[in-house]
Amino acid sequence: MPMFRRTLAPCLLAASLFALLNPVQAHALGPKGDAFVGYSRSGSDAFYPNTGGLNGWEGALHIHLKPLLGVEGDVAHYGIGADSVVPRTTTYLFGPRVTFGALGIKLFAHGLIGGEHSSNGGAISNNAFTYAFGGGVDLPLAPFFRWRFMVDGINAPDQSPSEGTHGRFSTGLVFHF
Repeated sequence: MPMFRRTLAPCLLAASLFALLNPVQAHALGPKGDAFVGYSRSGSDAFYPNTGGLNGWEGALHIHLKPLLGVEGDVAHYGIGADSVVPRTTTYLFGPRVTFGALGIKLFAHGLIGGEHSSNGGAISNNAFTYAFGGGVDLPLAPFFRWRFMVDGINAPDQSPSEGTHGRFSTGLVFHF
């Protein structure tokens, strides 16, 4: 799984940068997907007990395969600004996404599976299967750009405490290409 994480993150970043730096060429191909980067907050005890909600970042790349249906890759990292006893958690997820749109507003739902890696500098270093189900809305800002609000239920069944808040909220900039 670490090899997958090391490979997926650079691929998502490269595709996002290419789309952002070449909007005319990307638009000439027609609407084929979107790239998202923004703030994300996990629910309290989402991956480990007594950790509270954690701040982090999230990036995602969505590619349309057919009208309404596409695939999405998602990478997020939590624990920014937390002290050294709080585990830093990175999730890497992949799965189908259904998107509906009208008047420039895009609504979507997705189901993602993958893994997560948590560590806190030595005492904890863990990998686990993870899944997330949820959706969001992209609101128009300017040509090619939208602002996303997204809510997911996220869980790592082998290590997430049952009493935790298994959710995450994300918001940020989306480039549609």
